[in-house]
Amino acid sequence: MVSENVGIALGLTLLAGLSTGIGSAIAYFIKRPKIVYLAFALGLSGGVMIYISFMEMLPEAMETMGEKWALLVFFLGIGVMALIDLLIPEPENPHNFDDMDTPRVAHGSHKLMRTGVFTALAIGVHNFPEGLATFAATLSDVKLGAFIAIAIAIHNIPEGIAVSVPIFYATGSRKKAFLYSFLSGASEPVGAIIGYLVLMPFLSPAVLAGTLAFVAGIMIYIALDELLPTAHRYGHGHLVIGGIVLGMFIMAASLLMI
Repeated sequence: MVSENVGIALGLTLLAGLSTGIGSAIAYFIKRPKIVYLAFALGLSGGVMIYISFMEMLPEAMETMGEKWALLVFFLGIGVMALIDLLIPEPENPHNFDDMDTPRVAHGSHKLMRTGVFTALAIGVHNFPEGLATFAATLSDVKLGAFIAIAIAIHNIPEGIAVSVPIFYATGSRKKAFLYSFLSGASEPVGAIIGYLVLMPFLSPAVLAGTLAFVAGIMIYIALDELLPTAHRYGHGHLVIGGIVLGMFIMAASLLMI
């Protein structure tokens, strides 16, 4: 079953990663994106990821490899994401989407170009473990992987905006802006492929369970450190919590029907 899911896992990871291109489309083909709707979607995505991590992935890992080892690997996943954050300078950190609305800086700004390029690199680093998350979850359960892919895809949309807006206003080129946004998302399928090549020779129920625990830690960090703060920045508090609860409810209902 695991080998049969490899193609589906790579496809879902590719779909999630390249959704950064949707952010570019929103930025340049819609005059004024409704950020409040995006905030609700980010809350929904965060609710899905939190519910999946604590109610599906971590319990499954505990059942296979034991509670102590599963929790150790879970917190290791959180630690890895925290380390990546520490290694990326704050101005280029993709959590900051303060310039999602129309920038007030003219074309040709070297500072804007630098910001856009470094944001693309930073997002690429962050997307790498997200690709592993989608891939590993799909190997375990295709439906679970699909939900994770959708959640990550929603969360990648504002990242695409964050990359493409400054590059467009620095160069005046929609093509360059879209290309950088596309490349930043491409690191997700790369993460999946590398994860597959590394894990496949050693793949066993215990290794897959450990990967799920590790990925659960990554997803909790992404939800709490990226999705929800960004959602609150651009939306009303009640709207965001509504999205979170709805995301959890959708996941709970769908898992009951499996």
